[in-house]
Amino acid sequence: MANIDVLLPKMGESVAEATITTWLKEVGDKIEEDEPIVEIATDKVDSEVPAPVSGILVEKKYNEGDVVEVGAVFAIIGAEGEETVVNVAPQETKVEVAVEEELMAPIASGETISKSGSNGQFFSPLVRSIAEKEGVSQAELEQIQGTGQGSRVTKRDILSYIENRSDVQVQKVESKPAPTATPAKTEPAPKPQVANKYPVKIGPNDEVVEMDRMRKLIATHMVDSVHTSPHVTSFVEADVTNIVMWRNKMKDEFFKREGEKLTFTPLFMEAVIKALKDFPLVNSALDGDNIVVKKNINLGMATALPSGNLIVPVIHNADQLNLTGLAKKVNGLANNARNNKLSPDEIQGGTYTVTNVGTFGNVMGTPIINQPQSAILALGAIRKKPAVIETPQGDTIGIRHMMFLSHSYDHRIVDGALGGSFVKRVADYLEQFDINREL
Repeated sequence: MANIDVLLPKMGESVAEATITTWLKEVGDKIEEDEPIVEIATDKVDSEVPAPVSGILVEKKYNEGDVVEVGAVFAIIGAEGEETVVNVAPQETKVEVAVEEELMAPIASGETISKSGSNGQFFSPLVRSIAEKEGVSQAELEQIQGTGQGSRVTKRDILSYIENRSDVQVQKVESKPAPTATPAKTEPAPKPQVANKYPVKIGPNDEVVEMDRMRKLIATHMVDSVHTSPHVTSFVEADVTNIVMWRNKMKDEFFKREGEKLTFTPLFMEAVIKALKDFPLVNSALDGDNIVVKKNINLGMATALPSGNLIVPVIHNADQLNLTGLAKKVNGLANNARNNKLSPDEIQGGTYTVTNVGTFGNVMGTPIINQPQSAILALGAIRKKPAVIETPQGDTIGIRHMMFLSHSYDHRIVDGALGGSFVKRVADYLEQFDINREL
């Protein structure tokens, strides 16, 4: 078998690059097909890249911390058993190997850390080397709560654990990237930087907190979206009393029958899907001078992560799901997001996005479009308010459950009449909800 180039896979329409966070295999290691060889991170999700074939890792084209463009060759795999030339670099790479070997050597009073814990948890070579160097036992390592993919312990997790151990005085070591020969590769895009042309005066009592990688990328994409699309926002207030009463009546039965919680989100998503079918141009994207009207309705649901950052998992072909299917999909994606288990497929391909600002007690918002989509809907908090109720016998005042819908749209594609009509149609579907509906 000839050497196989391993390419960085596409992970979404708006994802053009990823950062290599951890190499799980070293040059010369045997690799099985579909076995993870590297951990990568984008602004949307952390993930692993599996080996396309079985063989031997011949060359690593990038180092940890490097930014790699989608489609670029980042590793080479050769056939096992064949005489394969392993690309060991020049003098600089020898320095790197020597440093790594020194780190991998356990301290005299320590123990060799196994790559697999007693519960089957995998520990990367970097994490194992840090544990051995700092005298962290296998038992201690297995007790660390990992924040990586599949609850894997990351470099940050173990360094945080070491720093906070009360029984050991830990001297924090700043690791410096080893010099390596410049490989022949496509220059990656520059790492995102949050520009601020206005100087900030820092006072003596101010705290300076560096943005994490995900927050920097979110900031960059938000600025890009505002610079790309002329945003317009239309607001509508909807009476969702029937939905509130129906859900309160049905949620226990739904949980008993399906084993799933019935939240308001799938009920709102159902109304959005109906409105997108009525106004298909809202479910579109701009490609140069062409408007691409999407036939599939793939709904993104903006989800807040425990870290405070935001991610948008996608319900693909949402219009083909009934209410039960939508509820299960919403719960599953939200759970995967909270546990950092979203796959690349689950965060790409969205055609329209819904964000729930009401979760934080906000009555309305002006959301920023998730490029390259043309619009986004924000759901406000549901509040009891006095409202005019129209009846055949005349108008009356009653206590109703009301909420605001905020629809931001790209004015290059969607005019005010269309954008306003769409959000009004969503409100109409919510208000016309049949309170006698069967599950």
